[in-house]
Amino acid sequence: MVTATFRFYEELNDFLPPSRRRRAFDAPCARAATAKHMIEALGVPHTEVELVLVNGESCGFERLLADGDRVAVYPKFETFDISSLLRVRERPLRETRFIADAHLGGLARLLRMAGFDTLYDNAIDDREIEVISAEQQRIVLTRDRDLLKRRGVTHGCYVRALKPEQQLGEIVARLDLAGSMRPFTLCLQCNAPLRVIAKQDVQDKLPPAVRARHTLFVTCDVCGGVFWQGSHWQRMRAVLAGVGAL
Repeated sequence: MVTATFRFYEELNDFLPPSRRRRAFDAPCARAATAKHMIEALGVPHTEVELVLVNGESCGFERLLADGDRVAVYPKFETFDISSLLRVRERPLRETRFIADAHLGGLARLLRMAGFDTLYDNAIDDREIEVISAEQQRIVLTRDRDLLKRRGVTHGCYVRALKPEQQLGEIVARLDLAGSMRPFTLCLQCNAPLRVIAKQDVQDKLPPAVRARHTLFVTCDVCGGVFWQGSHWQRMRAVLAGVGAL
């Protein structure tokens, strides 16, 4: 029987039962168990892990565990630069793109509002999300731990907050996105790029009050929607200002 000692740090403890939080504990391991297998068997999705140390040495998820190994598991580091250490993933994603599961429609719209390419379909299942995330190199956003444990999911975030605006703040802070936002460049409905359009080209689509008050308009070539800087736009600006985007 192989037994290893585990210690999880910071928010990774949220995934553990109370008796195992913020302390070292022993756990039996299956024969030829890898670090990834045991981390997830203990309840922590691999997408939440940034660094694994076995006996003080940085290693990848594929490290086979031996009897007596001491395993320290860390989340994303917000303060310290650990770029000189071996990470559990080969490389970061070149672009920040997301795919949100069926329960995060509100968050998906807010991320689009902030300018982040975010796929969302409330009819899509976990297997499709896994495939799309791998093929298109998208970060999976979910409150489902089992989805993040799927083999094909390499990048993902477990969303802790319950309300969309709080979820947006959580993701922006965790992934340090404030400086990467391009507000009001994507359609909230279609996720397609918006473009400026002349007022005379959309006059027949405008309510009389809007036609009288506004001169700047953008449109989506996918759904045909036309948008202007009205009261809804002002509310969206306030949401983005709340997460440091404006």
